[in-house]
Amino acid sequence: MLEIFNLSAFYGNIEALRAVDLWVRAGRITTIIGANGAGKTTLLRAISGLVPTRYGEIRYVGTDIANMEPHRIVRMGISHVPEGRQVFSTMSVEENLMLGAYLRSGQASREIKRDLDFVYELF
Repeated sequence: MLEIFNLSAFYGNIEALRAVDLWVRAGRITTIIGANGAGKTTLLRAISGLVPTRYGEIRYVGTDIANMEPHRIVRMGISHVPEGRQVFSTMSVEENLMLGAYLRSGQASREIKRDLDFVYELF
């Protein structure tokens, strides 16, 4: 489902990722663990199109998404939720989750409900 080959990303002239390989299978929950400064956030930002990559490939369901515009990546089903608790405090958990599904509003409501039910089961 998500395949990353030999990925390198830079902030200016500083190499933040070097030759990263990763495979994530459909239906699996995958974690990325490492010390501060190891490149975890940079990797996730590169996958979601927020950090440009210089070398390597990022494939999602067979499509190369490396350096694709972030809004196109979101429409494919990948989004980056930054670390922290940035939610709308006056809204319920469900309302915050529904807001996150805004770009999916063209999909059948039963698909969105199914995905929300999955998230509820996690917590």
